[in-house]
Amino acid sequence: MCELFCVQATCQRQYKQNEVDGPISPSESTGNTVTDIVSPGKRSEMMSGIRAKDTKPEMRVRKALFSRGYRYRLHRRDLPGTPDIILAGRRVAIFVHGCFWHGHVGCNLAKVPSTRTDFWKRKFELNQQRDEAAISALLAAGWRVLVVWECFVRAAKTEQVLETALSSWLESASSTGTLQSIP
Repeated sequence: MCELFCVQATCQRQYKQNEVDGPISPSESTGNTVTDIVSPGKRSEMMSGIRAKDTKPEMRVRKALFSRGYRYRLHRRDLPGTPDIILAGRRVAIFVHGCFWHGHVGCNLAKVPSTRTDFWKRKFELNQQRDEAAISALLAAGWRVLVVWECFVRAAKTEQVLETALSSWLESASSTGTLQSIP
């Protein structure tokens, strides 16, 4: 009885929310794509909840670095691109990129949404240009730069795999590096 009531109450709340926000009309969609199942107001609320800092992949990278004895600073705004993790003593900047938001080429996590494709392609293109500019500026300033992709962090099933990959790059003499799970 309670399960049925809870489901009905949830549906009624969602229906009332749609009445307030208004349904999405077919004219608001572009092309022959399926319209969104939530209102623009609700979608905006959902998208605003996506974090730029302290994401799960970033937290796993930070934990792996800390467990290997590396000490770091976070999100230094005075550096180009505001790197996610900075090892100042080693002059290393680490970016932890989400495959979707940074348009990781060839990755199955970086699919362009089927609605408003022109908008999303342009957004990903601008993100990639901004990433390249930040990395170039850091290299020109004498920093070493590592890009860790979300797909690599997900594929690293144990913390030891992640720790080993990070540690081996940090101990190398390479000025740039990328950790990704794409062959």
